[in-house]
Amino acid sequence: MFSKEESRKLREEFWTSFGKSFPRKWILYDTKIKGFSFKFDFDVKKSLVALDLEDDLEKRIKNWEKLQSLKSILTDDFLPEVVFEEEYFLENGKEISRIYVPLEQKVSIHNKNSWRDVMVFFNHTMHQFELFFEEYQDILED
Repeated sequence: MFSKEESRKLREEFWTSFGKSFPRKWILYDTKIKGFSFKFDFDVKKSLVALDLEDDLEKRIKNWEKLQSLKSILTDDFLPEVVFEEEYFLENGKEISRIYVPLEQKVSIHNKNSWRDVMVFFNHTMHQFELFFEEYQDILED
């Protein structure tokens, strides 16, 4: 078991190592589309890359419909393992819509032996999301 401080240090070490191992500017760091945010998530049980829709309900529905219209393209051409969840609840209880790709293997941020696999997964998956976003950004921005 790790203390909160040990866990915090491991998380910091992972993200620093990831930045050094895959040094690049992620174009989706700031989509410039209100309510769209891309996230890397890695904890003691899972790893995933997500596109979260966090705007008010009306805008979230509008954006969700746009993404649904592109679902077959996203799954066929970019990310076949992508999961669409129209109603997703964050740990704080907030409801969002989420499109994400989970890493389908047991990993833990506390296990340094799994870090390389997660870094490669993050790099590949976010790159695919970026390719999709660049291609269809004009539709998503309307």
